[in-house]
Amino acid sequence: MTSAAFQHIASSLPLQPGIYKYYNAAGELIYVGKAKSIRKRVSSYFSKTFTSYKTHELVQRIVRIEFTIVDSEQDAFLLENSLIKQFQPVFNINLKDDKSYPYIVIRNEPFPRVFLTRKKINDGSEYLGPFTSVKKVRELLNFIRQTIQLRTCSLDLSQKNIAKKKFKVCLEYHLGNCKGPCEGLQSAGSYNENLSLLKSLLKGNLSPVIKHYRDEMKNFAAELAFEKAEITRKKIEFLENYQSKSVVANTRELDVDVFSIIKEKEIAFINYLMVRNGTIVQTETIKAETHLEETEEEILSFSLAQLRETFNSDATEIIVPFTVDYPKSDVIVTVPRGGDKKKLLELSEKNTAYFIEEIKNKERLKLAKNVDHIKVLEQLQADLQLSELPLHIECFDNSNFQGSYPVSAMVCFKNGVPSKNDYRKFNVKTVEGINDFATMKEAVHRRYKRLQDEEQSFPQLIIIDGGKGQLSAAMEAIEELGAGGRSTLIGLAKNEEEVFFGGDSESLKLPYNGNSLKLIRRIRDEVHRFGITFHRQKRSRGTFKNELEDIPGIGKNSADLLIRKFRSVKNIREKSMEELADVIGKSKAAIVYNYFLAKKQ
Repeated sequence: MTSAAFQHIASSLPLQPGIYKYYNAAGELIYVGKAKSIRKRVSSYFSKTFTSYKTHELVQRIVRIEFTIVDSEQDAFLLENSLIKQFQPVFNINLKDDKSYPYIVIRNEPFPRVFLTRKKINDGSEYLGPFTSVKKVRELLNFIRQTIQLRTCSLDLSQKNIAKKKFKVCLEYHLGNCKGPCEGLQSAGSYNENLSLLKSLLKGNLSPVIKHYRDEMKNFAAELAFEKAEITRKKIEFLENYQSKSVVANTRELDVDVFSIIKEKEIAFINYLMVRNGTIVQTETIKAETHLEETEEEILSFSLAQLRETFNSDATEIIVPFTVDYPKSDVIVTVPRGGDKKKLLELSEKNTAYFIEEIKNKERLKLAKNVDHIKVLEQLQADLQLSELPLHIECFDNSNFQGSYPVSAMVCFKNGVPSKNDYRKFNVKTVEGINDFATMKEAVHRRYKRLQDEEQSFPQLIIIDGGKGQLSAAMEAIEELGAGGRSTLIGLAKNEEEVFFGGDSESLKLPYNGNSLKLIRRIRDEVHRFGITFHRQKRSRGTFKNELEDIPGIGKNSADLLIRKFRSVKNIREKSMEELADVIGKSKAAIVYNYFLAKKQ
């Protein structure tokens, strides 16, 4: 949209706070923004010269503007965040945070079970979390089971079933991990008290849990139940040890959210610490992609709102490294200058820096691995005397089973590693019976005819897993396509692991433990695995027929009886009519016998 075109609609834009939406010619939402005054903010896009190419590109694409008026800047902030999260417009900040976080669910049922889930369902259950690590959630659940007595069974503990005495206590009761609600040994009220302790524990508030068990230990001691008192004392000790490992700096009860940010070019990294009762109960670091040269303040403001929503934060104080726009009136934004809050911010910044360094280490490791792969490919190029470095290698193999129609498989390696998106399966269409040469020729022809039609590059090296006959068939397919010389074809002997080229009488023996042969073996093993898996899938779906079913008058049942008896079509071909008749009767035996007799002539 040009400035002149905008002037025609400028006066129709409201001066009130709200959000504005930009759409392109295809009707796609490409940007959402918030404003204290919609007209003034939108006008700024069309009344100044932008130093950012991306902002200029955004303005050029705008063909339609929509807006929504809201009551306050706070409402505009919340609505903007909601719309960006829902529609993810291409020019807005994009949080690279598509993980499925785990929850701890308290099931909506009598004597609720507590377990881990990734699916939040609207079934009336209570979901606690989400949490940032499945491992941590499992550790937490294990910790809960050692300190709070909750059932782990899946019995239907309705009052009717308990009254009928349908259940008996299990080993968990005798071990002291459950109070036996299945036999009516624990009331629903007592069980719900345990659930309240669990919720306090998950929020990092261990004080009421420890107090509960201290009172319980005193009661057991007063009743002279010293063994039970000792078990409870160990739980208190376990909780205090857990607390000592988790508390940050000091035990002053802080309920805050801590955020830090480090921006590198167009990527920003944001760390979030959820602190409850002086304990870090959650930590997460995410990446954000920026598109319009947003400031760190803008990125952090958007990100912290999204993170607080994701993790259901109810903290009334946010600790950040600089002032940000967060207009919720009931939330205090603190930029600490010293003390415990400053230490928490520094800890968050340390987590952010560590996260970035880990990413760089992984990239360096990946680069080192790529260098190693290139060295192996250079060795393979030298050993096979190839004119080009074989960065793209494809390998073919046939698979059949007891006379079943054959299939072929092809695997692709790029830069020395599998490129699984480029793997291909071939249901052989033009070959009758078992003919490995013709099957190989068809698969190779179909593969490279497709590459030709799509004007894609051919691999530098094509490996045919089979004998000279299969290599010759593959070369015929390439020649028929007029693609001779575009790739080097080699055959790999099934047993000897020798390499041979078309037309050569002598094979090439590579060093047995050399990197070149190791790579070729790996590619061969991968095509075997892929082909066999494909064949099994076809058989399990019942999509294979064996050759017998093509004989007029012979159905699947008769064919299966023969295969079970003689194990393969090859063996059936060699049987006499009498031997066949013993399995499927004289009339059908005659049909089968005469069919194979005619094929021999």
